[in-house]
Amino acid sequence: MSLGTTIEWTDATWNPVRGCSKISPGCKNCYAERFAERFRGVPGHPFEQGFDVRLVPEKIPEPLRWKTPRKIFVNSMSDLFHESIPDSYILQIAEVMREANWHIFQILTKRHDRMAKLLSGPMRSFASESHIWWGVSVENRKRGLPRLRRLQKTPIAVRFLSIEPLLENLGEIDFNGISWVIVGGESGPKARPMHPDWVRSIQTQCRRDGVPFFFKQWGGARKKLAGRDLDGRTYNDFPKIASAKSTNATGIGRPLSPRPYFVPIDAITCT
Repeated sequence: MSLGTTIEWTDATWNPVRGCSKISPGCKNCYAERFAERFRGVPGHPFEQGFDVRLVPEKIPEPLRWKTPRKIFVNSMSDLFHESIPDSYILQIAEVMREANWHIFQILTKRHDRMAKLLSGPMRSFASESHIWWGVSVENRKRGLPRLRRLQKTPIAVRFLSIEPLLENLGEIDFNGISWVIVGGESGPKARPMHPDWVRSIQTQCRRDGVPFFFKQWGGARKKLAGRDLDGRTYNDFPKIASAKSTNATGIGRPLSPRPYFVPIDAITCT
């Protein structure tokens, strides 16, 4: 478990898997790969093997030992549904997430076909847990919007989007059944630019559809200098989701609408 993460929309990261491989344009300048490859060959370092996919089973029980409720980004340095990760290993991770229901777990993938297959099959019982949020990355129309549509068809309690890096204008978007939208630009020395109008379009549609909107960053080579204000305002909205203890099996078979209402970042609770 890593505390004090700089990722604006979470409190901690948990990486029972390290490493990944590129599958879409959003992966081109991967921040995780850039970080991990700096340490390839360093004896004893967690990323001694660079960004090669590696299971880290000793990390699996960590959230159970962390008693203070947190929002936890699962596999910030990998993709839980990478083809190299066995189903049985993913199930072990899901069991810990279900048991540690005082936390909120945030899972993001670009491999939604596999996630949908598991959540509609052997992991179906995990899909209804309201403290486990399942999301997909959306970077453009060609690769990202099909993930969104598949996510909407998957019977889960909480669906969210990370529209980062936003690489083009996404146009009109159907946010039906989506509980939360994060938007951000690419960061790093080779960052591709993001036009403000692309962000404004998404924010306007989120406001229209009642979807909480979180603007993460403008990005660029000096992302801290660029900041994260949009038209003079910082957007820190989160979905307000009932706790796992009081809401069980709410996601299976429910209509996609209505959506959760807005809640400021400092008001969200996990208990």
